[in-house]
Amino acid sequence: MSVPLTRRVKNRLKSTFAIGTERFLRDVPGVIHIGANTGQERDEYRRFGLRVLWVEPIPRVFERLSANLRGYPDQRAVQCLVTDRDGAEYEFHVASNNGASSSILDLKLHQDIWPEVQFKETLKLTSVTLASLLRQQQIDPADYPALVMDTQGSELLVLQGGLPVLRHFDYVKTEVPDFESYAGCCQLAEVDAFMRGNGFAELHRDRFATRAQGGSYYDVLYKRSA
Repeated sequence: MSVPLTRRVKNRLKSTFAIGTERFLRDVPGVIHIGANTGQERDEYRRFGLRVLWVEPIPRVFERLSANLRGYPDQRAVQCLVTDRDGAEYEFHVASNNGASSSILDLKLHQDIWPEVQFKETLKLTSVTLASLLRQQQIDPADYPALVMDTQGSELLVLQGGLPVLRHFDYVKTEVPDFESYAGCCQLAEVDAFMRGNGFAELHRDRFATRAQGGSYYDVLYKRSA
């Protein structure tokens, strides 16, 4: 397993797909991307001929995302916050880097790597589970057998709320740290245990940022093994 070290800028102008973690894009017809921001990966998805369902919770960022998807007929977006609960109200913290590091969780050690990132406002948002979202949108999971998550610490909540449909995904790709980047955030060991317990095996791991005091951020790609 290779772990080349880079430091991804947190305005997400760079693709979230390293050479190793993009391999699944050749094997699926569609992707559900939760934590869309402004759809920076839209051209990469189009290069692979994929249909895409983007999910973004911040209203004004969603407006930019929608504008960016004009001319991408196979890609569409929905505005909602995905967690493990339906109808729960959250304080959603909007980050200063064009919303890219926004989260339902408070910043903690994240600032040791990206000290320039701060929360600048808080929104009241109501959540939905992934299972409910797909049902509401009349989405057939078979059309989107890959799940990509970049939700800044709440990825495990997304997975837990998606348990009823998790078996439909062949690949799951997530960003996750092995330290408390956000207060109470999920960490690599927890996500890894959940994925293995639900029939997935790690296919590739890419380390893209390291904290001087200890701990790293990873993009991890899982493949269904059972």
